[in-house]
Amino acid sequence: MQTFALLFYFFEKCCNIFEIELILWCFCSKFAKIFFVMPTTSERGKLMPQSPIRKLVPLADKAKERGIKVYHLNIGQPDLLTPKVALDAIHNIDRKILEYSPSDGIKSLRVKLAEYYKRFKIDVTPQDIIVTSGGSEAVNFAFMSCLDPGDEIIVPEPAYANYTAFAISAGAVIRPVVSTIEEGFSLPKVEKFEEQITQRTKGILICNPNNPTGYLYTRKEMNMIRDLVKKYDLYLFSDEVYREFCYTGAPYISAFHLNGIEDNVVLFDSVSKRYSECGIRVGALVTKNKAVKESVMKFCQARLSPPLIGQIAAEASVDTPADYMLEMYNEYVERRKCLIDGLNRIPGVYSPVPMGAFYTVAKLPIDDSDKFCAWLLDEFEYEGQTVMLAPASGFYTMNNVGRNEVRVAYVLEKEELKKALTVLEKALEAYPGRK
Repeated sequence: MQTFALLFYFFEKCCNIFEIELILWCFCSKFAKIFFVMPTTSERGKLMPQSPIRKLVPLADKAKERGIKVYHLNIGQPDLLTPKVALDAIHNIDRKILEYSPSDGIKSLRVKLAEYYKRFKIDVTPQDIIVTSGGSEAVNFAFMSCLDPGDEIIVPEPAYANYTAFAISAGAVIRPVVSTIEEGFSLPKVEKFEEQITQRTKGILICNPNNPTGYLYTRKEMNMIRDLVKKYDLYLFSDEVYREFCYTGAPYISAFHLNGIEDNVVLFDSVSKRYSECGIRVGALVTKNKAVKESVMKFCQARLSPPLIGQIAAEASVDTPADYMLEMYNEYVERRKCLIDGLNRIPGVYSPVPMGAFYTVAKLPIDDSDKFCAWLLDEFEYEGQTVMLAPASGFYTMNNVGRNEVRVAYVLEKEELKKALTVLEKALEAYPGRK
């Protein structure tokens, strides 16, 4: 009441309307929060992590504005040309209407995908396949369909950062089982998994071949996971986007190759990496579990349909000539050798040899990879060049893990990789937080 009395006193003493307006403005500015409740963001939004891959983009943009060339080793965007059959399919679209597609995707695409999977001895039908808006939507819909708030999933880490984001979206909790660079990121022992299993555990999530480490799980490791899934009746969420990129004589093991858990498997896939067409946003969720599929379909119907143009390109891509796939494979083999050899020649740097995908996690002689990656873009340049990397801390859910590690994507041609490695070596020599 004293505040209002004081306000009226000032009104009486004012000589003109301007002074009254000024007093009102000051009053409202000072006391607005008392009278008005400001909206706040959700707790889910506050918990949602920033992408370790994309959060430094503003710094990269500013570096480019300063005229600095940035070597992008931070993101899995292949620089190889998209197959001609896919581009031709887009160019030759002869439709009068770009209509909705079915919520589970165009049937002819699902038929083609089933044929593709059979090449890898994955025996599924078109009815087992749901086309999604990228592999990310497949993960998101699987979590929303299989997990209730508070449910837990066990994830070997380091792991693809967006798994955490999708788990938060579903209200689920990730229980990490941490692998180490010293052991080449091989799967931790079964006891480490069982230590994390509680009454709320609903599944195990793997990425094979692995993003971000490039690790390829062995038959023994996959059988161990199968036995855990059977013993505790869990879902096995299996991200197999990088199956085309296996650089060892050992066979690629799909979750669908594991006997006795066919109804437990939910597989995630995408055409983005194998056909260098990340932008068309076409992925797939594959499962033989009818209840899961029915639940996922409800989310698919809510978002209406996956991208029509993308599906047209994806369907054509399944017929990509074998020579394109072989040339792509051989190119990544050469890039892998160039990158790993180059990294391990830099004093204080260590990277195991990845056996799949097109990433590696490297240990650097630095204090903090988040600071280092930002410093590269904000403060460092060598002959007008710098490097953009992804700090590996973002691929762990535990604090203070991966602080001296970075993920490196070998998605540039070899000459560019060599230049980027030179810049990285010079940066490590100059970095004030070097250890």
